[in-house]
Amino acid sequence: DACPGLIKIRLKFLNDTEEVAVARPEDTVGVLKSKYFPGQESQMKLIYRGQLLQDQARTLRSLRITDNCVIHCHRSRRATAATPALPDPGPAVPTAPGLPLGGGTLMVPTVMVVLALGWYFRINYRQLFTAPATVSLIGVTVLVTFLAFGVYGQ
Repeated sequence: DACPGLIKIRLKFLNDTEEVAVARPEDTVGVLKSKYFPGQESQMKLIYRGQLLQDQARTLRSLRITDNCVIHCHRSRRATAATPALPDPGPAVPTAPGLPLGGGTLMVPTVMVVLALGWYFRINYRQLFTAPATVSLIGVTVLVTFLAFGVYGQ
């Protein structure tokens, strides 16, 4: 069936197609990408058990990837400008060329307006709001406040 020391990894794509990759447990994420996606390594995002495999130097064994595991594969639409040798700086708001606004510039004001409307209706039509709805509104307000002021995640 399989050669000793080799593991089969099921590469699952967004369109529900699957490809079987054969690798050694000591292979790294970078080796797996270059073997199965040559020339597209910077565009491919590999996800295992909900974790984005960003560290190209991690071995499959260290990530607990064993025989017949499923790795979800997603191809980015655009190639990343960073060279593969540089570590990923983490989530950043990409700015599309030619557009004066970044991707998330209008998100915070929009969410604030929606929250303000929620509180307006909560105050003026309190008979329509149950206790769990009010608690949820408070929770979302606190979460958005942390996100808006950049305290969350830094």
